[in-house]
Amino acid sequence: MQDVEEDALPIFKVERVQLQFSISSDFVAAQVANNVLILALSTGRILRIDLDSPSDIDDIDLPKKTSEIGLIRRMFLDPSASHLVISTTLGENYYLHTQSRQPKALSRLRGVSIESIAWNPSLPTASTREILVGASDGNVYEVYIEPSNEFYRREEKYVKAIYKVEGPVTGLWADLISNRSDRSRVLIATPNRLLHFVVQYGQGSIFTNFESEPPTQYEVSASPGPVMSALAVSPDPPDLVSTSGNEIHRSYAWLSTQGVLHGMLWGKATSGDLGSSVFNQSKMFSRAHIPASENASGRKKAKQEPITGVVSSQWHILSFVEGRIVAMQRLDERIVYDQVVLEPGETALCLIADQRKNTYWLFTPQDIYEIVATDEDRDVWKIMLKSQQFDLASQYAKTPSQKDAVAMASGDYLISRRQYMEAASVYGKSSRPFEQVALTFIDHAEQDALRKYLLTKLSILNKSSLMQRVMIASWLVEIFMSKMNSLDDTITTKAQLTENTNTASTKDELGLVRREFRDFVRRYKADLDPKTTYEIISSHGREEELLSYATAIEDNNYVLSYWIQRERWPESLEVLKQQTDPEMFYRYSSVLISHVPTELVDILMRHTDLDPRKLIPALLNYNKDNTVSLGQNQAARYLNFCINTLQSTDGAIHNTLISIYASSPTTSESALLSYLSAQALSKTPYYDADFAFRLCIQHSRVQSAVHIYSSMGQYSSAVSLALKFNEIELASTVADRPTDSDRTLRKKLWLAIARKVIETEGKGSMKTAIELLHRCPLLRIEDLIPFFPDFVQIDSFKAEICAALESYSKSIAALDAEMDASASTAESIKADIKALGKRFAIVEPGERCRVCDLPLLQRQFFVFPSCQHGFHSDCLGKKVVEGSGMAIRGRIRELQSSAARGGPRREKDVRELDALVAGSCILCGDLAIKQIEEPFVTDDDDGREWAI
Repeated sequence: MQDVEEDALPIFKVERVQLQFSISSDFVAAQVANNVLILALSTGRILRIDLDSPSDIDDIDLPKKTSEIGLIRRMFLDPSASHLVISTTLGENYYLHTQSRQPKALSRLRGVSIESIAWNPSLPTASTREILVGASDGNVYEVYIEPSNEFYRREEKYVKAIYKVEGPVTGLWADLISNRSDRSRVLIATPNRLLHFVVQYGQGSIFTNFESEPPTQYEVSASPGPVMSALAVSPDPPDLVSTSGNEIHRSYAWLSTQGVLHGMLWGKATSGDLGSSVFNQSKMFSRAHIPASENASGRKKAKQEPITGVVSSQWHILSFVEGRIVAMQRLDERIVYDQVVLEPGETALCLIADQRKNTYWLFTPQDIYEIVATDEDRDVWKIMLKSQQFDLASQYAKTPSQKDAVAMASGDYLISRRQYMEAASVYGKSSRPFEQVALTFIDHAEQDALRKYLLTKLSILNKSSLMQRVMIASWLVEIFMSKMNSLDDTITTKAQLTENTNTASTKDELGLVRREFRDFVRRYKADLDPKTTYEIISSHGREEELLSYATAIEDNNYVLSYWIQRERWPESLEVLKQQTDPEMFYRYSSVLISHVPTELVDILMRHTDLDPRKLIPALLNYNKDNTVSLGQNQAARYLNFCINTLQSTDGAIHNTLISIYASSPTTSESALLSYLSAQALSKTPYYDADFAFRLCIQHSRVQSAVHIYSSMGQYSSAVSLALKFNEIELASTVADRPTDSDRTLRKKLWLAIARKVIETEGKGSMKTAIELLHRCPLLRIEDLIPFFPDFVQIDSFKAEICAALESYSKSIAALDAEMDASASTAESIKADIKALGKRFAIVEPGERCRVCDLPLLQRQFFVFPSCQHGFHSDCLGKKVVEGSGMAIRGRIRELQSSAARGGPRREKDVRELDALVAGSCILCGDLAIKQIEEPFVTDDDDGREWAI
C-alpha cells in the first residue's frame, strides 16, 4: 500500500467520542480544559471525567434539586481545570474546586445570569484570584473566589461591578502585555460591539481604572431577532513550556451578525494605541464566504443559516454552521475543511477549545465530537511566500524542498530589488544552479555578493564533494586577493572615492576583509590545495596573507622562514616553541643561535627528544663566531646539559665539548680538567682520547694533555710531556700515581724528573736533588750521581752517601742471616728425605678395608702411614675413578689395561697407576672434600646403619 502524501491528508478530522458510560438524560452544558471534561445533565448531575483515564468519573450533585434552583444553563471552566463556575436558569450560581466534590453557592452573585468569564492571566490553582464575570444585563464584575471549608465564610472574597455595556456580555478575555509590566489587556464582546481595554494595575486588583482610558471598539450594525455572538481566543502554542515569562501571540475571533472578525492579539505592545492597531489589522470573514448546505434533493438551500459557534485554533477559525464544521485559514481566509457532522434536525450545545492541550470539541445533547488537527501549519509557508514574507515562510517551511522553494523565491525577489548581498546569503542555501547565480553576480559586477554567495555555498556543501569544495575555496582565495589589492590601490593612489567614503573607511574595510580572509582559511583550510593557494596569493604579492594561510595550515617551515628572513627573532622563537618536528630545530638552529643563543638553548633544553649530534654544526659555528667566556658560552651550556642531564654517551657530543673547551680564548684549563676528571670516574670515557690529546697539544693545554695520558695509564708519556714544557710539579704529581706494586715504574719516573731538574738547574741542582730524595723514598743518592756534572764536589752530599752506605751494610747483614737460615732449612729437608725410606705402618690382623669393610689382608691393599687408613687396591681404585674427573678417569683405565697386557712398560705403568690411585687418602685428601655435597644415606642403603 502506497503512503499517502502529507498534503493529501485533511488538516482537520471530526471523530465521535465513544462514551464509556451510559446516561439517563441529555447534556445541557459542557466544558473542556487541560484534558478534563465537565458534563452537566438535565437531571442536575455533573460528571467530571479525566480524559487521560476516562474510566475514572466523578459524579457530583448540586446542593439543591433542579425544581428549586433550575436547570444548569452554562458552565465555565478555567484553563487549568482547577475552578468551575456553574450558572442555572433561576439565577443561582455555584463554585466547585478541583479538590472538592461539593459545589458551594456564590451568594453574592445570586440573581446574576453569567454569560462569560475572563480568568486571571496567571492561572492560579489555589484560588481564582481576580477574574471578570460578564452578565446578561451588560454588567462586568470583578470577582475573587477563594475556597473555604468554614461554614459561615463565603466562597467569593469580594464582588464589585467595574463596567457596564449595552446588551449581554457574550465574551470576555484578559491577558498581560509582556513589555508593560503594569498593564493588562481586556476584551469585552457584546452582540454588536467588541471593546478593547488597556487597564492599569491597581491596589489589590489587576482590573481597575476601566474609566481612566477610553476603550477602542469595533461596532457592527444591529439586526432584528436573536443574534449569535461569541468571543474565541486561540489556545497556548504547542511548544510553550510555561506561561510565565513567555511572550505569547494569540489570534482572536469575534462572532457577530456580520460574520467573524479575526485578528492578532500581540503579546508585546509596539504602539501607544494598542486597540487601534489590533482592529486596523483585523479582517471580517462574512457568512457569505461559507457555501450553503444542500437539501435532500442535492440543491443549495436558498436561506443561509447563521454561524452558531466559533473557536480559534493556531492558524484556523473553526465555525459551526448548519450542522457542519467549517475551517477557514485565517491568513488568506481560504476554506480548508467543510464537513457535515450532524443529521438534519440535530442541534449542538457548544463548540469549545481546550486552551492548554490544543484540542477542539463539539457537544450535542447526546454526543461528543473531537475535532482533531493534523499538521495545522503545513500550508503556512505557502501563504507567507505568496505574500512575500520570506522570513516567516522559511520559518514555517519544514521539508528541504519547501525551504529550497522559499530560498529561490526570496533570492529572486532580492535581486529584483538590487539587494545583492542579501540575495547572496539566500541563494547560497537554495538549489538554484550554481552557474546561473554566479553569472548573475558577475554580470552586475557584484564581487562582494559573489564572495558571500560562495562562502555560503561552501558552508553547506557536502563534505564528500571534494572537487567542488576545492574549486569554490580556490576561487574565494582569488576573490579575496583581488578585493584587498583593489582596496590597497584605492588607499595608495588616493583616487576619487565613492560618495560618503574616505580613506579611513577604506582602511577599515581592508582590515575587515583581512579578518574575514583569516577566518576563511582557518575554517576551510582542509578544502584548500596548498600549492594552488600559495601560487594564487603569491601572484598577487600578498605576503601577509601568505603568512596567514601558512599559519592556518600549520606550515611552520614557511612561517619560521618568513620571520627569520625579516630578522624578527621574538616571533621566530615563538613559532619554534610550538614545534614538535625535530627537523625544524635542525634546519634553523644555525641562524637562530647566532642571534638569540640563550633563548634558543632554553628551547632546545625543553625538547629532550632532539638528536644533539645533528645540532653540532650549529654549535660549532656559534663557537667559531663568538669569543664569549666559557661561563656564557651557550654551545658549552647545551652540550653540558646533554651530558649531565640527558646522560648522552655519544662520542661526538663529548668530543665537541672538548673542542670548545680546548679552543676557548681563556688561559684557564679548569673547565676542561673538570670534565676530564668527571669522565675518569666512569668505567669507560666516552670521548676520543687521541682526538682530545691532539686538541690539547694544538692549543697548548698541557695539564689536560698530561691528564689524558695519565687516565690511559701512560705515565711515562705523561711525565715526559710535562717535563717537555718544564712542568716539574705536574710531572711530580703524575710520578706518584702508579701503585706501590709498580715500584720500578715509579722509580723510573722520578729518575726522569731528577735528571730534568739536575740538567735544568746546573750548579744549583744539588739542593733540588736532595729534596727529590726526601720526596721519593725509592730514589737513592747513587741513582742521582750519574746525572751530576763532573765538577760537582762530593762534600755537597757526603751525608747522603754515608746514609746510603750504612743502609747497604744493614742490608748485607740481613742477607747473611737469611743465607744461614736457608742453609739450616736445607739440612733439615735432607734429613727428612732420608727418613722417608724407613717409614712403615703396622696392620693388625683384624684390620678391615674402609670401603668394603672386609678384612684388609684378604687381597692386595694400600695403607697410608700418615692417617693409618687402609683400602683394598680394587676398592681404592674404584673410589678414585668415581670421584675423579673425566681425564684422570680415562688415564687410570688406560694404565690398568696396559698393566694387564704386560710388556716392557708394565713397571712404569704400574708406578704411574699407583701414583694416581694412592696419591692421597680418599678419606683425608682432596677427594674427601669433593664428596662433601654427597648425602650420607643413598638410595641403595637400607638405612639400618643409621638406625638409633
